[in-house]
Amino acid sequence: MNVLIVTGLSGAGKSGALRALEDTGYLCVDNLPSGLVNSYLELCRTAEPPVERVAFVIDSRESVFRYSNERMFQTLDRLDEPHEILFLDCSNEVLQRRYSETRRRHPMHDDVTAGILIERELLAPLKERASYIVDTTDMTPRDLQRKIEDVINVKDRDTFRLVISSFGFKRGIPLNADIVIDMRYTANPYYEESLRRLSGRDKPVFDYVMRDPIVQRHLDSISESLFELIPAYEREGKRRLMISFGCTGGRHRSVAMTEALYERMKDFRNTSIEHRDLVIEAESISERFEG
Repeated sequence: MNVLIVTGLSGAGKSGALRALEDTGYLCVDNLPSGLVNSYLELCRTAEPPVERVAFVIDSRESVFRYSNERMFQTLDRLDEPHEILFLDCSNEVLQRRYSETRRRHPMHDDVTAGILIERELLAPLKERASYIVDTTDMTPRDLQRKIEDVINVKDRDTFRLVISSFGFKRGIPLNADIVIDMRYTANPYYEESLRRLSGRDKPVFDYVMRDPIVQRHLDSISESLFELIPAYEREGKRRLMISFGCTGGRHRSVAMTEALYERMKDFRNTSIEHRDLVIEAESISERFEG
């Protein structure tokens, strides 16, 4: 049976994730008490026909998670079925805005800001154990649905996932990144008028970034490290690794390096590529020079 535990911060979109999972064929339950999980899985196993896909939410509403990390992991380790964890994250600022708009009480504290900080610390070990981490900070409900569908497609194909991404530091570091690498040490194509409106996916910009011998040595070093590290991560049970390259805006240098590393790693493991700020930075550049 395919068992997926959905968890994460309150307000990060767990209800939306469950709806998306239902659309892909999962039998979903929200806020299932941990003491009933094995009984519920047994019912699913013995149903006619047997249930093949099950997803349920376990989060800070569950009292066992408020006592100790040890009890939290004991609860998960006692599950009779192999399982994976989907963790939904979001920036503190957006979570505060969502609670302000809905006027709901945070489950951890009457003060929303304090509740978010308490919950983030409480769930940090679960995030560390997660197979998939989705940052919903800038996502619409439709974006979240598409992301969940992507996660499920990856889940069906392979056990380990390497995500290589680009971003702009001026919009913050991705919450779901495991390794962050700063590309601001090399010359910025933005200051070349002929390259400014292009991106790191365009050959002139890509070649401009890659002509720096330091970038080439850096790329060699990162790829060689990943060839060694990924099998080690797998032996320790890690299912996902996200390496994120950042530059100022997230359109030129970080994009070029992301594309270059993807080409090296795509045949080594199940690898995907994401450019978080590529489109929004293009719009920002147009506004500055046409507005």
